[in-house]
Amino acid sequence: MTEYERMRLGRIYDCMDAELGKAQAESRRLCEAYNALGADDGEQKQALLRQMFPDQDFGRFRTLEAPIYLDNIREIRIGKNFYANIYFSFIAGGQVEIGDNVFVGPFCTLATGIHSLLAEERRLTVDEDGSLHDFEYGRSIRIGNDVWIASNVTICGGVTIGDGSVIGAGSVVTKDIPAGVLAFGNPCRVQRALTEQDSMYLRAQR
Repeated sequence: MTEYERMRLGRIYDCMDAELGKAQAESRRLCEAYNALGADDGEQKQALLRQMFPDQDFGRFRTLEAPIYLDNIREIRIGKNFYANIYFSFIAGGQVEIGDNVFVGPFCTLATGIHSLLAEERRLTVDEDGSLHDFEYGRSIRIGNDVWIASNVTICGGVTIGDGSVIGAGSVVTKDIPAGVLAFGNPCRVQRALTEQDSMYLRAQR
């Protein structure tokens, strides 16, 4: 079994593996090219996004405001009508699945890689030939349809966020969030269910 296969199965793997390194380098080059484009280069941005996410249905639009950082584009799937504000980051180690009609605020991170809590297990190891090894594992993140993630949110590996929920600004999400709720905090906790009284047309009049 390759290290890449071990990673996808959620097992401990060597993140210094050459195949993984090649995939990450490819992803980072595409992100660098995307981030170098200007505000008026919309068609070129869309072409690059389609290169990054082949065989994915963009719906009516897919917008990622530069800069972006996607550690391994092979391991993230994004649904229709997706919008991410500036500094959207995906740190690989596990997979990410994002549903349809998801909005992400600025400075948000999806972090699927997990290092050991024990210092001796986190240290790089070196073979006799000088080869470096760095062992970790990952847990996937799943974000449902119609989710809004506000600014400066970190979502940790192993988390699922249910359809229609809202994650408030500055949250650190370490546990699953059910559908249809407002959740925020560090650690992020469910505050209450969302209702018709949360309509912006009502709230703007208050």
